[in-house]
Amino acid sequence: MAVHEGQYWGSCHCGAVRFRIDAEIRELTTCDCSLCARKNALMTRVHDSALTILAGEDALSLYQWNTGRAQHYFCSRCGIYTFHRKRALPDHYEINVCCLDGFDASAVPVRGVDGLGMSVVADGARAEWPGPREAKR
Repeated sequence: MAVHEGQYWGSCHCGAVRFRIDAEIRELTTCDCSLCARKNALMTRVHDSALTILAGEDALSLYQWNTGRAQHYFCSRCGIYTFHRKRALPDHYEINVCCLDGFDASAVPVRGVDGLGMSVVADGARAEWPGPREAKR
């Protein structure tokens, strides 16, 4: 699974984006927000200091929606979601554990996160974006 305890290497499908995380993975999360549900994300949370992008930072595409605080990163070449900076915890990333080399997700407990209940604050929000509506500030 890992070369050293607490170190995991990962990449997108084409290998353009490569990264390492230095963290103990004790829990995985799924989120039922409209974006995570569509990308079928299985994630682990790490502090931003635990993520090191080794290659391909220039190949990352950024997707932001709703409040614009969360930053979702995808490889611009193969389209794989690698990680995102969290809206509710902006000094942390959620890492797509399916991108980690040799990682056995079946050995780690999974917790569901309520994304459906997060507020939608966006002009022209799509009906597919569930959650309570708030006026844009």
